Amino acid sequence: MKYGIVIFPSKEIQDEANALRKRYDPRYAHIPPHITLKSAFEMDIPLRDTLVTEIKKIANETKPFTININKVSSFAPVTKTIYFKVEPIPELSELHEKLHTGKFPLDREHAFVPHITIAQDLVEDEYSDVYGSLRMKKVELEDTVDRIQLCYQLENETWTVYETFVFGEEIV
Repeated sequence: MKYGIVIFPSKEIQDEANALRKRYDPRYAHIPPHITLKSAFEMDIPLRDTLVTEIKKIANETKPFTININKVSSFAPVTKTIYFKVEPIPELSELHEKLHTGKFPLDREHAFVPHITIAQDLVEDEYSDVYGSLRMKKVELEDTVDRIQLCYQLENETWTVYETFVFGEEIV
C-alpha cells in the first residue's frame, strides 16, 4: 500500500488553494491541499507499525511553528506545476530530513521545496496564461503548523488520513 506524510494547512489556506485547484488541478478530488513532507512510498503493515512509532517520536520532539506563503511559483521547465510557495524554514527542513533517515525509506525524487500545489498537468498555452496571471496575485498567508499526517492511498487513487501526529504530545 502507498503511504505519504503531509501537513494539512488551516481551512483558510485550503480554501484559498481549492478556489484555484477546482479549475486547474485534475487531482483536486484526490487529496486536500497539503505540504508533502515525504512523497508516496510503499510499505507493508510491519513497517507501517514501526514507522508510526518513529513518527510519534518525531512529532513529540517537534514544537509548533509558523509558515508563511508569500507568492505563487512554478516548477517549470521540469513540470508545469504551479504552487503556493511556502517560505523554507529550518523547522520544515528538519522535519523533512527526519522523515528520510533511520527506519524510513530514504528515496527522494526531488529536492525538498515546501509548497502547496494549485495547478498541474496543464497544456502549454493554458499553463502560460494561468501562471502569468497567478504570479501577479498578491499572496500573504500565514499558518501555525502543529501536526503532521500519515496518509494512505485507496484503490480509487484518493488519499485518506491513517493517523495524525500532534507536536509535543507524549508517546502513549
